[in-house]
Amino acid sequence: EEDAEAGSSAPADSKKRKRNRGSRTAKKQPVRRVITEFPVGSRLINELMPLVMAEVARVPQLKERLFQVNYHTTLSGQAMVVLLYHKQLDDSWKEAAQALRQVLVEGAPSAQGQVPHVIGRSRKQKVSVEQDFVTEKLTVDGTEYVYKQYEGSFSQPNGGVCQKMLEWARSVTTGSQDHDLLELYCGNGNFTIPMSKNFRRVVATEVSKVGVDAAKWNAEANGVADRLFVGRLASEEFVETWRAKGTRRRLAGLWDWSELDLRTLLVDPPRAGLDPGTVELMSTFERVVYISCNPTTLHANLQAVKDTHDIVRMAAFDQFPFTHHLECGVYLVKKGAATASAVAGETAAAPAQS
Repeated sequence: EEDAEAGSSAPADSKKRKRNRGSRTAKKQPVRRVITEFPVGSRLINELMPLVMAEVARVPQLKERLFQVNYHTTLSGQAMVVLLYHKQLDDSWKEAAQALRQVLVEGAPSAQGQVPHVIGRSRKQKVSVEQDFVTEKLTVDGTEYVYKQYEGSFSQPNGGVCQKMLEWARSVTTGSQDHDLLELYCGNGNFTIPMSKNFRRVVATEVSKVGVDAAKWNAEANGVADRLFVGRLASEEFVETWRAKGTRRRLAGLWDWSELDLRTLLVDPPRAGLDPGTVELMSTFERVVYISCNPTTLHANLQAVKDTHDIVRMAAFDQFPFTHHLECGVYLVKKGAATASAVAGETAAAPAQS
């Protein structure tokens, strides 16, 4: 009986092994979950999401071939809702989007009566219902600053934490009115605008045309345009021209090189960190303010200047709650610089930053 049972079980085991092999090669089916809230996001985002979902389900012009919705909200109460499609958008879509705006302002109290902007995107097409930007308001050291933030361009994702970052950056550069600031990767002027009051002049570069346009508008709106130059060029291009004391068409309007005294460098690079040329440039500056969204590349860049600079101040900012991502600020002073001991003394007496 044992032999018979063993013999009869062999085909079954063989079939089981085949089924197991088949299950390993079978394509996994996606798991779909309905998300009705996003606690990490702003209160306004959480008010807008169910309203948009309900209207998309109800209105065919909004629903057809929609594959993604992006949200951009501000502390000022303004918001943009961007709908992405696999189709071209026509006038009927624009009419439906205009009606959606009214639904959103009536159902989202955090909008403070300001009608959210709706933008439609598809391949080689962008349709803005009224406008494609919002105006943010940030309070830094008791002063309110206004910022134009365009759809699709970079801006800090957490307005409340951003205010703390700006105050920290201003605090470490207090007493710098005797020289000028060079800022690379300035974006829409997020750091540039409030920090300009700590320096004689600021020279800022940004490769994005939208970012440069926003930075110039923000400088005018905040009354600091007279001490600020923003050029649309890569950091490598600026450094090459600066070292040669040369000229470029996109540097038209910049002060004469002989008038500039660039001793402090501010960098806020993407997650990839600084390129080798900019790391070399950093090593030549008396003071450096490094804002980083990637501690790994920050560490690598700081290792490269450990023989030339000391870390005098450092802070961590939880820009991205409930994730492993961390924003850091580091203030470095060149070894042997006359300011190093004074700044270190300020650090010992200063309260901890968070």
